[in-house]
Amino acid sequence: MSKKFEVEADFNNSDEECDQIVLTLEDDSELTCDVISVFECDGRSYIALLPENDPDGDLLLYRYDEDGDEVNLTDIESDDEFDKVAECFSEMMDEEDLDEFFGDEDE
Repeated sequence: MSKKFEVEADFNNSDEECDQIVLTLEDDSELTCDVISVFECDGRSYIALLPENDPDGDLLLYRYDEDGDEVNLTDIESDDEFDKVAECFSEMMDEEDLDEFFGDEDE
C-alpha cells in the first residue's frame, strides 16, 4: 500500500534559489525539505528532496505527480524501482552538483 503525502508546494525550479516543499507526515507532523530536483526516469516523474534540518543529509526520493495545482508524492515501494531511480538521479547529477548540496559549506 503506497503512502501519499499532503504537500504544500511552492517552487519554481530556479537555479538561483533552493525551493522548498512541506510534507505532512502520517502523524500530522511537518517536514520541510529543499527540492533538489524533479526528474524523469523510465517514463515516470520523481522528486529528490533533502530535509531542511537533517544533520545526516539523507536524500529522499519519491514518485512525483501534478494534478492541476495539486502535487502528489508517493513512496517508491520496490527495491528495484528505488535502485533504478537512485541510479537515474546519480547519473543526472554530476559530482559538482552533489558537492553543492552535500559538501562542506565552509569552503
